[in-house]
Amino acid sequence: MLDGLISDFTQCFVKNGRWEYLWNGLGVTLEVALAAIFLGLALGFLVAVVRATHDRYGRFRLLDLVAKVYLTVIRGTPMVVQLLITYYIILRSVDSKVLIAIIAFGLNSGAYQAEIIRAGIVSIDPGQMEAARALGLSYWRSMVRIILPQAVRNILPALGNEFIVLMKDTSIVGYIALIDLAKGGDIIRSQTYSVYLPYLTVAAVYLILVMTFTGLLGRLERYLRNTGADPVHNDS
Repeated sequence: MLDGLISDFTQCFVKNGRWEYLWNGLGVTLEVALAAIFLGLALGFLVAVVRATHDRYGRFRLLDLVAKVYLTVIRGTPMVVQLLITYYIILRSVDSKVLIAIIAFGLNSGAYQAEIIRAGIVSIDPGQMEAARALGLSYWRSMVRIILPQAVRNILPALGNEFIVLMKDTSIVGYIALIDLAKGGDIIRSQTYSVYLPYLTVAAVYLILVMTFTGLLGRLERYLRNTGADPVHNDS
């Protein structure tokens, strides 16, 4: 049994340097996930501020309508369909499949992050905005310096969970022939006809990634809780 396992391991990962499929695929997975989460974060903040401002003060009616359409479309259609539409229709002239994947996942993640961030903004006492405005701060300055830092601390666990979900969802980029971690394992399977080792290894790598980022997020949460640090800025 041990000899068979060693032979299988050699066939799957050592022979012809097949381990590089997983290594290079891991790099693509992390590149797409990290870039998409930051794109989604920026988009989510903008949409959340527009929607929260409209709900509370009635401002930005047109932008709020656009935001609602965006949220409805993104949250109401499957991620794989959005990826294919982005690849074959919207960005068909773009050569970089990595860039296409980043944009598709960033747009998707932004919709979910927007609702998370909006919930965090709404959870802050409206009196804090009124006090900031009374002190002479503009609306946007009050939002950035007073409201958002508190909202971020409240929603950090939900944002971290969204990143983990996004990282696992990137496994569908094989639909546009992009070789990520999951696709790398599938290529090894197709070349060696061995099912167990490639897929179990891919699953183990995803599990390690999730556990690592969960641990880092937990440490950040404890740090912010114990120190009261401002995750957005520390200057006064």
